[in-house]
Amino acid sequence: FFTQKTAYEISACLVGSEMCIRDRLYIDIDTLRPDHLGCYGYHRQTSPNIDAIARRAGVFENVHASDVPCLPSRTALLTGRFGIHNGVVNHGGTDADPVIDGASREFWSRLHRESLPSQLKNGGAPFSFAKEQTRTVSISSFAQRHSAFHWYAGFDEAYNVGKYGLETADEVYALARDWLQRHARQDHWFLHVHMWDPHTPYRAPISFGEPFAEEPLPAWYTQEVRAEHWQQCGPHSARESYGFTPNPKMAAIFPRQPQEIPDMAAARQMFDGYDCGVLMADKYVGQLMNLLAELNVDDETVVIIGSDHGENLGEMNVYGDHQTADQITTRIPMIMKWPGLVEGGRFQAKHYHIDMFATLLELAGKSVPDSWDGQSFAESLREGRDVGREELVLSQGAWACQRGVRYADWLYLRTAHDAYHLWPDEMLFDLSNDPHQQVNLVRKQPEALHLGRDKLDTWHADMLVDAARGRDPHENVMAEGGPYHVRGKLPAYLDRLRASDRSHLADQLAEKYGL
Repeated sequence: FFTQKTAYEISACLVGSEMCIRDRLYIDIDTLRPDHLGCYGYHRQTSPNIDAIARRAGVFENVHASDVPCLPSRTALLTGRFGIHNGVVNHGGTDADPVIDGASREFWSRLHRESLPSQLKNGGAPFSFAKEQTRTVSISSFAQRHSAFHWYAGFDEAYNVGKYGLETADEVYALARDWLQRHARQDHWFLHVHMWDPHTPYRAPISFGEPFAEEPLPAWYTQEVRAEHWQQCGPHSARESYGFTPNPKMAAIFPRQPQEIPDMAAARQMFDGYDCGVLMADKYVGQLMNLLAELNVDDETVVIIGSDHGENLGEMNVYGDHQTADQITTRIPMIMKWPGLVEGGRFQAKHYHIDMFATLLELAGKSVPDSWDGQSFAESLREGRDVGREELVLSQGAWACQRGVRYADWLYLRTAHDAYHLWPDEMLFDLSNDPHQQVNLVRKQPEALHLGRDKLDTWHADMLVDAARGRDPHENVMAEGGPYHVRGKLPAYLDRLRASDRSHLADQLAEKYGL
């Protein structure tokens, strides 16, 4: 695993300033929730290599993906724009593809010109002959998995293991190692390395054994919580923790992935399976850092570790999935090691993930396109100030149709489609005292509730001025039958509920959705 350099070696490589930076490595670990990393306070040893990087990097505590899950999040990252503007909020239907330019399209499309890799390469100027163009490279199966081929806009090179996101980190690392051995010593590159291991199905190899078998579960998750969830409903809930029904075939292939949570042993299987996925990715983060050191480019390379979204592990009665616009699904880790600029410290200010990459652009000497919703905070970072946004508005449209607002210590959620979990239309949580969102305070905190409503309404009115396709994409999602992953699934699920002693829940869902 990653071996840190001595203090003398580190200080020697920091002579100069941020301007000596030539290369940038973005390690994108899918479905990674920060509170399952040691550097964010987790009690299990899931991330020794990431933790080592974090000790000499900036650790950002409150970064959220503006749009979740996978396809909306990375489209926002690519375009620098919220889903309500780029048009991608779902995993299927109209709003799973970016809005097109139409009659205004030029020879070079807006997506091409304004994408993150194009901006990193040459500021979005086609046929630029600048001496110091950045070579942009992505190692990821994301485009293949989601038919998201717009992801390639602006990348010079793209590599794909070819397993639709079911690969393991060693396979991704093999491609990254090959590219770095051939190109790392060349100046000015941006390399995106995407590992999937924490994503369901949990697939850490058998050789990992059971490293967390003696480690306690997170304290918030108790038998009482599990038993309450067992009586509830929804895809990926305690009784259907692999979708709408158990899947014995997948259980045989991926034994770390529980199909239901009838007892605490199954809950342990879920937590341990997820944490082994984190540990697997972390192992190859260490390999990447060792390789940079072997190639003698680690002191001139910015390293950023992030994710597309988190993973609910029981929160909101969602097990091993990412269905909400809440704190758990939208909050992501963000760790930035920038020699000579960001070498330590913890930052509490609120940022979108697209703000982090607008900041990367500005620190790289590039301009942030006027059309981007992402806002750079490079100036405050250079000055050592911790400055961010007052609130963040968060979107989910692939499982639920839901928006959330993070402000102060509060999370306000407004739900148009509840993914058949029977959530209230409005929820309010005090995250300082209830980080796992177990107590809805809508009736007890009217002032905070009205503030959340006002903030969401104001944001919505502002964003609609130039909304994709002329209206809120969430309206399209609902008009087309609801979020992609639940569309058309209710009749069969009602039968399952009635066959499993939950007829009263089936009746409530049938009434709510007009069946």
